[in-house]
Amino acid sequence: MSKKIGEVILDVKNISLSFGGVKALTDISFDVREHEVRAIIGPNGAGKSSMLNCINGVYAPQQGSITFRGKSFNHMDSHRVAAMGIARTFQNLALFKGMSVIDNIMTGRNLRIKSNLFMQALRIGPAQREEEQHREAVEHIIDFLEIQAHRKTPVGQLPYGLQKRVDLGRALAMEPQVLLLDEPMAGMNVEEKQDMCRFVLDVNQEFGTTVVLIEHDMGVVMDISDRVVVLDYGMKIGDGTPDEVRQNEDVISAYLGTGH
Repeated sequence: MSKKIGEVILDVKNISLSFGGVKALTDISFDVREHEVRAIIGPNGAGKSSMLNCINGVYAPQQGSITFRGKSFNHMDSHRVAAMGIARTFQNLALFKGMSVIDNIMTGRNLRIKSNLFMQALRIGPAQREEEQHREAVEHIIDFLEIQAHRKTPVGQLPYGLQKRVDLGRALAMEPQVLLLDEPMAGMNVEEKQDMCRFVLDVNQEFGTTVVLIEHDMGVVMDISDRVVVLDYGMKIGDGTPDEVRQNEDVISAYLGTGH
């Protein structure tokens, strides 16, 4: 099935970020088009997670701007970013380990809950109807991610690969337009990686969600990405289709070392 990639939805321009005297990112520019899978790759310490942290408002860059759907920001505020439709998963799972799968995914609906806390606590009228609608949306995500058997299980009791799936589910519960995935396949075995690849592609194709992905597994990146941006030591050294990036001499040197 061929998908239609749209206009630029997210435009990163001349982003520079320093911590003290250490430059994490230097003058980075790239864009993300609607409905694409856009990968950010690079060796360890290249600045990939720092880049995501600038996009979703965790870090405030010293220079540059980020434009989302035509609105420009020098610094994105985390809560506002989420409200605008950008969701994020993290490299280190930040799930509530003692809570069930369904309750963890429900936390992703918080931004969409309209009724006040008092009405929610009493579960009266509109609040009860609203909660039922949110639970229905969460059940749909649980079915989509094939974790029905674990709905009531505390997340801490699940194997790592399934915890990663719950983390993805919580981000999907926000109904994002852009989904930022920070190494969604780190620490997984081959079978778990294949499953996660399938879910990422399904999210992209069935929900129409734009995906920005950091991933170390080059095979995965080349298989599922539409375009790839390559960072090294906080600088951009390559940008293009997987084939273009694969043949880029700077990228080959960064990954293999110039002696190869």
